[in-house]
Amino acid sequence: MRQLLVFVIAIMMAQSAPAQQSVPDSQAQVTLSYAPVVRQAAPAVVSIYAKKLVAAQRSPFANDPFFGQLFRGQTAPRMKNSLGSGVILSPDGIVVTNFHVAGDSDQIRVVLNDRREFAAKVLLADEESDLAILALEGAQGLPALKLRDSDTMEVGDLVLAIGNPFGIGQTVSGGIVSGLARSNVSVGSGRGLFIQTDAAINPGNSGGALVDMQGRLVGVNTAILTRSGGSNGIGFAIPANLVARFVEQAEAGNTSFARPWAGISAQPVDASLAEALGMTLPEGVVITQLHPASPFRKAGLRTGDVILTIGNTPVNTPQEMNFRMSAEGIGGALAIEYLRKGHIRATEVAMMTAPDLPPREPFRVSQGHTLAGLTLVNVNPAVADELGLNPDTKGVLVLDPGAVVGRVGLRRGDVLLRINKTTIESTKDAERALRKDGRSWSVEYLRNGQRGLLRFRI
Repeated sequence: MRQLLVFVIAIMMAQSAPAQQSVPDSQAQVTLSYAPVVRQAAPAVVSIYAKKLVAAQRSPFANDPFFGQLFRGQTAPRMKNSLGSGVILSPDGIVVTNFHVAGDSDQIRVVLNDRREFAAKVLLADEESDLAILALEGAQGLPALKLRDSDTMEVGDLVLAIGNPFGIGQTVSGGIVSGLARSNVSVGSGRGLFIQTDAAINPGNSGGALVDMQGRLVGVNTAILTRSGGSNGIGFAIPANLVARFVEQAEAGNTSFARPWAGISAQPVDASLAEALGMTLPEGVVITQLHPASPFRKAGLRTGDVILTIGNTPVNTPQEMNFRMSAEGIGGALAIEYLRKGHIRATEVAMMTAPDLPPREPFRVSQGHTLAGLTLVNVNPAVADELGLNPDTKGVLVLDPGAVVGRVGLRRGDVLLRINKTTIESTKDAERALRKDGRSWSVEYLRNGQRGLLRFRI
């Protein structure tokens, strides 16, 4: 008993003994701060003030179902203002921002962190990717951020979001990368692949920088997922690898982004589809349609093949596949791994633009005709790719319905089948059908795979 008591006392004395402590041997161990990163990156993040002249309805009754006919077409120009952020990527004033910030603006003013101001012009803009490249007029010797390979980012990496939220001035928020390869969300006007972060991103942060702990740009902040309008801890940034391709094309003189063409339709492999294909795991995307001119067909792939990797990176959605191709750019080739009948195969696919054949042969109905303004074009792979249509779409496409036909229901992207009694297979057929003007019209069309018929009298 006495021995037990001595043992217990010894344990208690050991537990109450003070822990060994060491003196910090560096300033970094005394104070943890992001200030050095901010000092390096913040001067290259700018505020963007953009203006665009848009048409506005003169009357509040313009959209009224009863009175609307009386006010239709009565519009007045008004100035639309937007506020956002941007990132300087070269000392001579190349700036990246979001399309929805300045991509289609008429006047752009850029304010640096040191309060210098520059006028800017758009070099290249792409609504689908929600990116725009600007050039600052008369700029030189500016601070610029380096791009980091965004594929090297991992969930849990520390990041800082820098921008001008709510127009209150440059602000920095910190967080981590909370998700990668987010492609199952639609944020802003952008469609593609996103880096997800919990760093606070608010209105006005759009186009700003998401930087790593070395002050390198890993993404361009583009949107938040929110129900309240404020940051709820889920923000999205466009990866730097895609930004790099935009800068390359802008410096090469492109005014629109040329993305590689796949010429396929595909869908993600879910659990039920994986079971039907004899796969142990649901992964990759299965090809459902393949255009005859598709580079994937030329590389040997067929309908029903499952694409597993592109450029040695796994892909699980069509958006991921399109991003990998866009980040590669035009002119090269990407290694592809795909599954066919239980066997994994490998090949290379050429990165090429969509062929602009057969000729578009655009046709516009002239003024004085009842259907004036109706603009048509022959569908080819390039047209289908530009408008996001199925690659196998054929026929004659509506580029602009014009005032009259647009009012009765025809839309941009509709495919014409018949006008009155004439079958439409080319714009020349449409030109013949519209040569004889009249007041009664019958227009048959295809929209999202569904047939429609418009009958109207003017």
